[in-house]
Amino acid sequence: MKRRTALSALAASSLPAWAQSPAWPKAKPITYVVPFTAGGSTDVVGRLIAQKLQESLGQTVIVENRPGQGGSIGATHVARSAPDGYTLIGGTISTHAINRSLYKALPYDPVKDFEPVSLVAFLPNVLLVDPNLGVDTVAQLIALLKKDERRRTFASSGAGTSTHLAGELFADLIGVPLTHVAYKGTPPAMIDVSGGNVTFMFDQMTAALPLLQQGKLKLLAVTTAKRIALSPGTPTMVEAGVAGFEMASWQAVYAPKNTPRVIVDRLSSEIRKALQTPEVSAKLGGQFGMEIAAGSPEALAALMATEIPRWAVLVQKSGASAS
Repeated sequence: MKRRTALSALAASSLPAWAQSPAWPKAKPITYVVPFTAGGSTDVVGRLIAQKLQESLGQTVIVENRPGQGGSIGATHVARSAPDGYTLIGGTISTHAINRSLYKALPYDPVKDFEPVSLVAFLPNVLLVDPNLGVDTVAQLIALLKKDERRRTFASSGAGTSTHLAGELFADLIGVPLTHVAYKGTPPAMIDVSGGNVTFMFDQMTAALPLLQQGKLKLLAVTTAKRIALSPGTPTMVEAGVAGFEMASWQAVYAPKNTPRVIVDRLSSEIRKALQTPEVSAKLGGQFGMEIAAGSPEALAALMATEIPRWAVLVQKSGASAS
């Protein structure tokens, strides 16, 4: 009996920490890291998913904002976290595609350091200006930028974000040098654009809606290939005369590398179920204009395999860089 007990103890000690702890997810609250400030698209998506996971898993899910450096600070934190299913991240096109080619010394690898869990949605980017700027179309904005050097500024939610790259691509396509003004998140950037301190910005419709509805921002165009249902009268950038301008952001969920597959599969299943509920569909799709795209871990990995090289080309073409 003593020998059997000793062997059992030895076997238990050789198991990874997650296997020795109480059955996941009962041991402790789950932390869902949003690598951007509160109020932006990633935060909106993250809080909704966290709420649904809390309901389905029967465990507290805490949303923790860790903004900075195009999402790199939050992503690095999660990459270095224990792969036990208790730390997740709301990844984006920035953290898991653009940053790999934008930063010279990225402290994490978006492929090697994470387990894809589920794609969540695609988001249309929109071109926004101050209503008092005196322009009503993209063509008028371009004319103003060419005429007035003082107006050649654009804001973004941070260096390395898709909103940053959208501005760089715009500058390249219209042939006008522009100055990028990076903010620590979407809300402060939009406030400065709405106040006329910066001329324009690209950002997700999700975050822009409140200020658009209040008349504090004006929508000139969408960056997707087709017009969006939320604003069918708004032209695409191509329709507005900027040939070759097409891009969309995306949101996804990841866990640290080597998180047990059984946990990844459970999380993926619960997230996809949540995204298919009328409540979530109405909020993300109807209210914020997102295209819900729930998918398997393999589908998310396949998307990254396409997006990472695509954005590497755009980064090189635009000449954008980050320290």
